[in-house]
Amino acid sequence: MSRSIKIAIIGDYNFTYNSHHATNLAIDHASYFLEVEISYYWIKLQEASQLSTNQLKIYDGIWVAPGPYKNDFFLGGIIDFLIQQPQPIFITGDGYKTLIDVLIARNNLNLKGEKLISDNLVEGQQFEEINIVPHSKELIQLYTNHNTQELTSSRYSLYPKVLTYLVDEFINIEAYNEFEEVEVISLTNRNFYLACGFSPQISSTREIPHPLIYTFIKACMLQKGITL
Repeated sequence: MSRSIKIAIIGDYNFTYNSHHATNLAIDHASYFLEVEISYYWIKLQEASQLSTNQLKIYDGIWVAPGPYKNDFFLGGIIDFLIQQPQPIFITGDGYKTLIDVLIARNNLNLKGEKLISDNLVEGQQFEEINIVPHSKELIQLYTNHNTQELTSSRYSLYPKVLTYLVDEFINIEAYNEFEEVEVISLTNRNFYLACGFSPQISSTREIPHPLIYTFIKACMLQKGITL
C-alpha cells in the first residue's frame, strides 16, 4: 500500500499569518519524521460549510486551523458537522472555544443564557507564551521529551460547572495551562478528535516535529490502514 495520505485544512489561508504558514511547515515536519507522503488542501470556511460527508471521504484527516477567519459564522456549524465524521479531527487555536460552544449547545447547558466561556484573555493580535501541564497519560508521555512552553493567541476560562458536566461523558481533559485552565481536550468515544487552544504548529521544527501534530498524522495513517 502506498504510504500517502490526504489532509483537509479548514481555514481562510493567508500566507502573512504566522500560524497558517506554520501549519504547512508542521505537516512537512511530520511527513519527514513519519516517512509518509502528505498531500494537504486548504478549504475556506464558506466552502467547508457546504461540504457533504461523501465529499469529505477523500480525506484521511481534517485539521481546523486557527483564525483569523473571514466569517466566524460558519465555524460552529463546521465543527458540529465534523463531530459526526469518522476521520481524525485536529483543532488548533480559535476553534477550541467554538467546540466548547457546540458541546454546550448540543447538551442544552445554557438555558439561562449565561456567559459560560470568557472572552479571549490574550489581548490584541499577538502571541503569548503559556506552559502546558499534561494531564492524561497520553499527553504526559508525548511531552516527556518536548518543551511544554507553547505560543497562543487564544486563551479562555471555562465556567467550572460546564466542565463538571462535560468531563468523562463527552470530553477528556488532556492538559491544563499554568493558570489551571483547560488547554487541550479530546472527545470521548472517538479514536481521535483533539482540540487545543494554542498553536502547536508554531513550535514545530523539522528536527523536532510537534508531538500533537505527528500523533494526528499517525492517526490519519491508521485511518487509511498504513502500518506505522
